[in-house]
Formats: sequence, structure tokens, C-alpha cells
Amino acid sequence: MRIIDLFSGCGGLSLGFQNAGFEIVASFDNWQPAIRIYEKNFYHPIVNLDLSELTNFDMFKDYKADMIIGGPPCQDFSSAGKRNEQDRADLTIKFAEIITEVKPKYFVMENVDRITTTKTLKTTLEIFDKSGYGLSPKTLNASLCGVPQARKRFFLIGVLDEKDNILIPYLEKNLAKEPLTIFDYLGYDLGIEHYYRHPRSYARRAIFSIYEPSPTIRGVNRPIPKTYQFHEGDTTKDLEKVRPLTTLERSYLQTFPKNFNWDNLSKSDLEQVIGNAVPVKLAEYVANCIKEYINDKNANIEIKPKKMPYIQKTLFA
Repeated sequence: MRIIDLFSGCGGLSLGFQNAGFEIVASFDNWQPAIRIYEKNFYHPIVNLDLSELTNFDMFKDYKADMIIGGPPCQDFSSAGKRNEQDRADLTIKFAEIITEVKPKYFVMENVDRITTTKTLKTTLEIFDKSGYGLSPKTLNASLCGVPQARKRFFLIGVLDEKDNILIPYLEKNLAKEPLTIFDYLGYDLGIEHYYRHPRSYARRAIFSIYEPSPTIRGVNRPIPKTYQFHEGDTTKDLEKVRPLTTLERSYLQTFPKNFNWDNLSKSDLEQVIGNAVPVKLAEYVANCIKEYINDKNANIEIKPKKMPYIQKTLFA
């Protein structure tokens, strides 16, 4: 199955689908630091293209893609952003317009879970629905999908000429029973049992244990302030046993392999590239669920969509 990846970033979504056995034939992004890293790690081309300026989508048809995947930039929906809908929200609409013009059999759109409360998603769903796609929306906790990180991400999977919610049973039945901890994933590779992760406010704890999933890896990584005041939720009060994670360690928690080539980017660019990425194992989880559905369909196994209210009522009740 041939796939193109839009808004690919450094390749978390691409690598996950590639690991599941899909063929990525091309990717598109227009942030140079992410493109540099992508080029170091994949053999297929990545095209430097500002999709927001694109009005003719014929170039995508030339790839004869069976599936289009992508994570339109999400800062305007993110709790780390301004919490509003501006220019970047339009890129979600652009993604939908490309899909409905190219008409691949499948698409996968990834975003932060906060998008489920936005008018932008409602508009996007209407565009897909009118184009004949059966839609399966699901917010996944990455720690139940092979990632040692309590990171929630929204996925919208579309299948042309299919029923709504057809992928939901696959996305749910394959979830782990318990969250994956850092220790489960890396053992004692970090050489520490407690680490510092800078909080958005000091009303939140900042010291975590490897015996739990990490909080969401963000695009910033700061040292422990000399004036840090302990929070009641901190897992240790002994700062001699605590340090921030390194940039590479943070990439491991995003489940990038240790041999992934991060080039020689500046620290600030690299932190942002890693924080913005889709965790590889989360992408791989979704890809394997789709593959299982395709195999069942090809084997003429009866597939029953999960009984749910109409999709827009589900998301915007």
C-alpha cells in the first residue's frame, strides 16, 4: 500500500507506518530543521512545500497513493499554545481539501485531543462526510499503545465508501491493559530513577519516576531552577538524584530508535522537532490496527462498526 505523509515533521508518523509494513513513497513539510532530519533517515523523497499556499493538488495524484497520513500543525489547539483557532487551524482544513480532491482509499489525521472541542474539526468532519468517507475518531493514550508516555492524541481515520466507526473496535481491542512505564521500556538505561521535567506552572509537580509513564514530551527542556520549591507530588526530595532528561533521552521516550540520525541541529530546534513529533510506536499501533482491518476485510470476515452516536454528536455533545 502506497502512502504519502503530509506535514511529516521529522518522520514519527512515517516511521511508524513503515515499521508496520506500509510503503511511504513521499513526504511533505516546509520546516527546514525537520526536513534535514527526515532526509537523514529515509530513502524516499521529502518535498519542501508550504501546503498552506497550495491550490492545485494534482501533484499528489501523481503518486497514486492508497493512503494519505498527516498531522497538520496543532499549536493553536494545543494546551501549550494560545488556545485559539487561527492560521494553523486552516491547515487542518487544507488537509481535508487535499484528501477529498485526491480521494485515497484511506486517510489518517493526527492532532492533539483538544481539537475535538473546536469548530475547525466540525468543519473538517463535514468536508470528509460529504466526500463519502466513513470516519473513525479516537483519542488514544500513547502509554497504552507501546509508548512510555502519558500523551493523548486524537486520530481520525477515514475509509472511502465505508461505515462510520469501522476502525474503532480495532483501535480499542489492541490497547494494553496497563500504561507502559519508562522502566518497562528502557529498564535502567537512563542511569537514574527520578528526573526533572519543567512544569508549565509550579502548581504542578516537576519530579517524576521512571516507574511511571513520562508526561508529554514538549518542545522545551529546562534545567532545575536553583530556587525550585518541592511539590507534594514529586517522587523524591533528593535533588542529588535528579536531573533533566537529555535531548536524546527525550527522543527515546518518543520511541525513536537509538540509531535515528538527529543531524547537527541547534539544541532549541532539536527539542522542538522531537516535541512536535508523533511517537513512533503510537503511529505503529494505529498502522497495525488499520492493517488488521484490511486483512479481515480481504478475508471476507464480517466487521461490525462499534455502535456509537453519529460522529459529530459524539465529539460535540
